[in-house]
Amino acid sequence: MTPTTAPSNNAAADPAQERELVIGLVSVSDRASQGTYQDQGIPALQEWLASALASPFRIETRLIPDELNLISKTLIELVDQAHCDLVLTTGGTGPARRDVTPEATLAVATKTMPGFGEQMRQVSLRFVPTAILSRQVAVIRETAAHAALIINLPGQPKAIKETLEGLRGPDGAVQVDGIFAAVPYCIDLIGGPYIETNPAVVLGFRPKSARRPAV
Repeated sequence: MTPTTAPSNNAAADPAQERELVIGLVSVSDRASQGTYQDQGIPALQEWLASALASPFRIETRLIPDELNLISKTLIELVDQAHCDLVLTTGGTGPARRDVTPEATLAVATKTMPGFGEQMRQVSLRFVPTAILSRQVAVIRETAAHAALIINLPGQPKAIKETLEGLRGPDGAVQVDGIFAAVPYCIDLIGGPYIETNPAVVLGFRPKSARRPAV
């Protein structure tokens, strides 16, 4: 699939930034990949990333069926060949027989990052008790030359937004942190580009020692 370029919200990118962030978006759906259902996951992720990121980024998209080997192969290709720094999948994380995205993700991992899945379920449990049926995982895939963070997200656009940016109260204060608050620092730690976020959407957290001075 032809890569797409998403707009950056930061017209004057930090000159010290090593390179642009490359993000892989993978929607796992039998029906959408067959053209019988319009995929909603990738458009929802593209829209959210455009609002949340304040650093230059480029997107690679893949729409594939619920096939374990194909999912693993796609993740490997996005990390090892397309050199994505972050890969977000949507779909295929429930208990149904065809839901194999977590298994395919774990199959390509060199490290597991269980905190991401735990936090996603904590957010979703604020809305539905069936959030405990979600099996999202997050992992690091490392090669000799590159590393990437891979995160399984829910399938519904509303749930995608909630788990990424968290929940805010009536006064706008964050009540439950979304998982993306931890993504920029994780990318730092695995050797990826420095990512700035739009704090009105999600505030990326870093220890003071890891923060770059404001330009």
